Parts: sequence; C-alpha cells; structure tokens
Amino acid sequence: MTKTVFERDPASPEVPYYQPIGNECELFEQAYRRGLPLLLKGPTGCGKTRFVDHMAAKLGRPLYTVSCHDDLTAADLTGRYLLQGGETRWVDGPLTRAVREGGICYLDEVVEARKDVTVVLHPLTDDRRMLPLERTGELLRAPDSFMLVVSYNPGYQHILKSLKPSTRQRFVAKSFDFPPPQLERDIVARESGLPAPQCAALVNLAVRLRSLKGQDLEEGVSTRLLIYCATLIANGLPILEAAQATLVEPLTDDLDVQEGLLEAVRATFGGD
Repeated sequence: MTKTVFERDPASPEVPYYQPIGNECELFEQAYRRGLPLLLKGPTGCGKTRFVDHMAAKLGRPLYTVSCHDDLTAADLTGRYLLQGGETRWVDGPLTRAVREGGICYLDEVVEARKDVTVVLHPLTDDRRMLPLERTGELLRAPDSFMLVVSYNPGYQHILKSLKPSTRQRFVAKSFDFPPPQLERDIVARESGLPAPQCAALVNLAVRLRSLKGQDLEEGVSTRLLIYCATLIANGLPILEAAQATLVEPLTDDLDVQEGLLEAVRATFGGD
C-alpha cells in the first residue's frame, strides 16, 4: 500500500489556518454541496494543500491526501489483497476509503501519477459517481458527502505529464497564485511569529526573486519557503544564514545563480 497518504481525522476540533484570497472557499463549498470534482492549479507552495486541509476540517469531513508520484498506481488508490496474519485480505486504498466513508480524497500533483490512475477517476467525475473495484467485484456508489479534489503545478507541465482535455473537462477548476504582498506579509507573520516589518522585507525580496522564474530559476520563492525563513529568523538564526538555507539552496544548485540570489538578499537586508 502506498505510504504517501495523509489522513485528517474529522473529529479533530482544529481548523488549519488559511487566509482566502478570492472566492475559493465559496467555490469549494458549492462544489462539495453539489457533488462536483475540483481541480486546483498553481505553483508549488502557494497554499493549495493547506486550503484543502482547511476546507475538509471546516466541512467536518475525513480527508485522505495522496502525494502522487511516478510509481503511484491505480491499485495504490483503490486497494489490493495483502497477506495479514497468514490470511489474504482485501485492504482498501485511500480513494476507496474516502468513497466508503463519504470523505474527501485529495490527489496532490496528480499529473505525476501513472496514466491508469486517471482511468480509475473517470467514473467518479461524472454523473455516475461510481468506483468499480474489479478485484473484489464491487461497484461502489459515492455518497453525497464524497468529494474528489486534484491539483497540479502548470509550471511543470510537460508533453508527457499533463492532464488530457477529456480529463480536465470533468472538473470544476480554480487557479491559485501567491497572495498579494500585504496579505502574504500577514500570513508569514502569523505562521512564523516574526514581526510584520521584517516579514514585509522578506515578501518584497520574494517578489523580486519570482521575477526570475523562467530565466535563472525554474520556480519562484514559495510562501512556504518564506514561512520557513521567517521561522528560522524568529528563532534567532542570522538573516543571511536563514535566507541561504530557505531562499537560495532550495531554488537552485547553480553556484553562480546562488551568488546572485545572495546578492539580492544582502541588498534587501544589508550585512545582517
């Protein structure tokens, strides 16, 4: 069974913090209420996973989050027979469990999974809302409370790794991006405990570095990395060291590009 599954207990009273940027919360809830699958598009670290976690907790539904990868198969999602205690028993995968329990199944970076995964999803993303389990002979009808959510990063789309139009058109879709600077400052400050003025400087730096995407960098600085950086600074690590560990090293292995990023950090924070 795949080890890339995160489960959220609906009985947990904690609702993960998420700051809306637009109408995404209303769209999610409307899609959930009407049994519509949802596709989220946006860069790495912009808050897609936190958003789904927040909405699942807000709606009080169990959440099964699957981090998709090259080796993820349909059987990893639906289930398989396993040897347990000397007996062969069927064990549900996260998608099957979500259907049985009326929960939310979230497939993060779905384009990374093998092609047979999307074939399994098709009957769940139209008016049938069915999950056929060929190995057990079951045909599961998804209850009204079941919801399928998938995401991917369009910046990494490749001719061999993209959703077919026939699959994309089965979903309601919402594009995500990094928050506006003032809102991103507030998010970073709340999550890290670093004072807002220093967080504002970090966000301004991130905006500059994001302009390099597609030139020297494949991806821009994510909000997640800004929170990491601010957290290290708030806990006493010197700014340049924190920035190098979170805003430079994770973005590139090219030494010349790294030096250019460090110069931008120094220009923002001086020699601190």
